[in-house]
Amino acid sequence: MTVAVPTSQRFDLLDPAEVSRLGGIEIVAEGVVEGFLTGLHRSPFRGFSVEFTEHRPYQPGDEPRYLDWKILARADRLFVKQFEQETNLRAMLLVDASRSMAWHGAEGRLTKRAYADRLAAALALILLRQRDATGLVTFDEAVRQAIPARVKVGQWGRLVRGLLDTPDGRGTAAEAALRRLTSLLVRRGLVILISDLLFDRDLALTALRYLRHRGHQVIVYHVMDPAELDLGGPPEVRFRDLESPASVVVRPRELARAYGETVRREIAAWRATCRRHGIAYHHVTTDLPFGLALRLLT
Repeated sequence: MTVAVPTSQRFDLLDPAEVSRLGGIEIVAEGVVEGFLTGLHRSPFRGFSVEFTEHRPYQPGDEPRYLDWKILARADRLFVKQFEQETNLRAMLLVDASRSMAWHGAEGRLTKRAYADRLAAALALILLRQRDATGLVTFDEAVRQAIPARVKVGQWGRLVRGLLDTPDGRGTAAEAALRRLTSLLVRRGLVILISDLLFDRDLALTALRYLRHRGHQVIVYHVMDPAELDLGGPPEVRFRDLESPASVVVRPRELARAYGETVRREIAAWRATCRRHGIAYHHVTTDLPFGLALRLLT
C-alpha cells in the first residue's frame, strides 16, 4: 500500500515511527536525506567534505554525474556542479545489533535497532553521494556483517542488505567482537558507532581510543528509547534483562529518582570520556526526527 505524504512535510523532520510506516529502509532513508539536504551546499562532515562552490555551463567531456538535473528540468539548460576539493574519505558505519537494541518502550515506537538501521542507511547515502567510500559492520557478541568501504555503483544497496540480513542479536557486544572491529579498520577514515552502549564502558572506550590513536575520526551515536530515561510503570513490576536470565521485581515510584539520576550520570560519563579522547558523542532518543540526528554532525 502506498501512503501519500503532503509535499509541505519533510521526512527528516517527522516522527521516526510515522516515517517508517511509509515504507522500508530504502524509502525512509532516501526521503530523510532528500529533506535534510534541501538547501544545503556543504557536507555535514567537516574536514572530509566535497564543498560545492558554483554551477557552470556544461561542456563536452564533462562527467554526466555532475549534471544538475533540477536545473535541466526547470530551465531546459545543462549545468554542472563545481567542487572546491575532493578527498578520499573512507567511512565505516558500526551498527550494534545486540539483543538490547531490539527493545522499545511504547507500542508504535521504533525499536532502538530499527532507528539505528534507518539512521545508518541515511548516513551511508549522504556519504556515498559525496563519493566517499562507505562500508558497514554489524555486531553483537560477534561480527555479523562486514562490508568493505567502496564507492562503486550499487554500494548503498549492499549496505542496506547488510542491515536487513543482520538478525537481532542473541547477546551483547563482547571483547572478541570489539577487537575484530578494530582489526577490520586498518585505513584511516571516519568511524561512526551507532549503539545503545549497554556494554562494558571501559572495554568499548579502549577500542574507541585505539581507533583515535590510529588516526580515525570517531563519532558515537548513543541511542536510547525515551522510556529508558525515566523509570515508570505500575505500582509493582518485574523487569527482565534482555541479554541474560536475570530479572528483578521493583516498585518504580520508590526508585524513580535514583534511577533517573543514575541514567543521567551514565550519559554524562560517556559524553565526558568521549570528548576527553577526541571522540564526538551524540545522545539521541528514538523519537528524535532523523533530520535532527543528522544535523548533530554539522
